[in-house]
Amino acid sequence: MRLTPDEYRNQEHRRITLLGMSGVGKTRLSNMLRREDWFHYSGDYRIGTRYLSEPILDNIKAQAMAVPFLRDLLRSDSIQIINNITVDNLHPVASFLGKLGNPELGGLPLTEFKRRQTLHHQAEVQAMLDVPDFIHKAQTLFGYPHFVNDAGGSVCELDSPGVLETLAEHTLILYIKATDEDERQLIERAERDPKPLYYREAFLDQQLAEYMRDEGLDYVAQIDPDAFVRWVFSRLFRARLPRYEAIAETHGYTISTTELARVRNAGEFDDLVCMALEREARL
Repeated sequence: MRLTPDEYRNQEHRRITLLGMSGVGKTRLSNMLRREDWFHYSGDYRIGTRYLSEPILDNIKAQAMAVPFLRDLLRSDSIQIINNITVDNLHPVASFLGKLGNPELGGLPLTEFKRRQTLHHQAEVQAMLDVPDFIHKAQTLFGYPHFVNDAGGSVCELDSPGVLETLAEHTLILYIKATDEDERQLIERAERDPKPLYYREAFLDQQLAEYMRDEGLDYVAQIDPDAFVRWVFSRLFRARLPRYEAIAETHGYTISTTELARVRNAGEFDDLVCMALEREARL
């Protein structure tokens, strides 16, 4: 969606898609806007509650079945396992995605890891294609005038026909670009607390081969799951940057993490969007 600042301000219903790596401020901004009459659509929440709900529960049940006491209770229908996924608690999604490596350290075999990566990819594609329906629901069912799509950090990796076109048709795409300092902090944070990540298969295969060669490993099961995530994160970050930038250049606009950090309310956010639109118009 391409707009002039006046067109944006005169819209009865503002619709935004936020793009950027995890940690750049997408969810903080979305939560703030939610308090000011914006509908907050979380791609990861939709993934976990709609498209990966059953695989997530199956994974939890498989862990429980390994405990004799819990296995007997599950098989007799004496207990029930449910997800408690919220917009602010997406841990079940991350725990299902998992990390690659030594099973004794919580890692997954390569075949199972790739299976889960594929399921996540399919789920994220569907969650983004659901955006137009939720724009309609937000307005007609819940009465929200404005809509913000808090997209996952891996949206730039989807490479699925129609996804970006759908988002661009129905929303104004806003890429939140990390400054050099924020980029350094994001990488340091990921290294301190390595979390499960989505990788394009070609990227994973290339990085995995290099990591195993550098570390002198013969089998995936020898990999320390956290060590691999720490090693690969900065490479993933930099591999995604040109993808984000290409999306913004073709379909949307760019703001910086520094600019976003100064936003304290919906009015200031609108001002920032208009500044991004004006900046693009001058290029």
